[in-house]
Amino acid sequence: MASPIIKKAVVHLLAGELVALPTETVYGLGADAANPEAVARIFTAKGRPADHPLIVHLADAASLAQWAEGIPQGAWDLAAAFWPGPLTLILKKQPWVPLAVTGGQDTVGLRVPAHPLTLELLDAFAAARAPGAAGIAAPSANRFGRVSPTTAAHVREELGNKVSMVLDGGACTVGIESTIVDFSRGMPEILRPGAISPDDIAHTTGVLPCVRGRAGMGHETHEMPRVSGSLDAHYAPLTPLRQVESGALSEEVMRLVRVGRRVAVLAHSACALRDASLVCHWQTAVPEPAAYARELYANLRALDALGADVILVEEVPGGLAWQAIGDRLRRACAGSGAGE
Repeated sequence: MASPIIKKAVVHLLAGELVALPTETVYGLGADAANPEAVARIFTAKGRPADHPLIVHLADAASLAQWAEGIPQGAWDLAAAFWPGPLTLILKKQPWVPLAVTGGQDTVGLRVPAHPLTLELLDAFAAARAPGAAGIAAPSANRFGRVSPTTAAHVREELGNKVSMVLDGGACTVGIESTIVDFSRGMPEILRPGAISPDDIAHTTGVLPCVRGRAGMGHETHEMPRVSGSLDAHYAPLTPLRQVESGALSEEVMRLVRVGRRVAVLAHSACALRDASLVCHWQTAVPEPAAYARELYANLRALDALGADVILVEEVPGGLAWQAIGDRLRRACAGSGAGE
């Protein structure tokens, strides 16, 4: 039996309204994925381009075949290994799936999130929609291109009355968006890095996936599906954001302070300035990738609210463990400063 708050959320979704929901990655802005008019409200609320596809959240892996066709064994294996969890599969869509969800493409992104409140919602929504296919389309619950929300308060700050209901499931435990793996063109390819690594995928499928954008890997010359979070500028604060090498961080802070700039810092090392009051704030993040990722968007939001002229981010280490974080920071830098 669903709880009263979940029953209320289902009523909103069946009416074609928007419900913000928690996941382990970020908060999503949810609508009935089988209802094109409801899906259109997501794009309006976010200011999202109509050709930018959405990810459909399912109650369980058994629902995959309702939304996708020609599903390869490797996709089933990953679903069994990592769902519920921060993994999105790109597959050939069933003919009935609305083009509003797929951005006009013949592929669809699908995942089962690992958050008990949203899994309860997905189960209740599927029961209400039975015997039809049920899924909730849910991109991040923020204005398009801005920093993703990892708490219910972030959603309310971003969207206000554009959403009918916000389910508060606490802070997200992963903190960055899911790994996206494309199976629509045969062999697996990572189109967006996340908490699930290429080695994780290789261990499950027996195939080391190509990674979009990595030199010598991927198939950039082939026609690849458009996916969420793949634009060069994304996840961005309004304050201009720049990455700085660790050894040059303090020197760059002082250079900016001397010319009258107000500086905020996100670092994974302690403040080395003789006078920490010279900066608006020096935020020291935990120098461990999972913890850093979990707090990344909350840290960027907090620094963005300080009214600084620039946010400097200490470059994160290289290696697979930091790949997804580096990806988000690179895109955030490219998209920042829109409010100047």
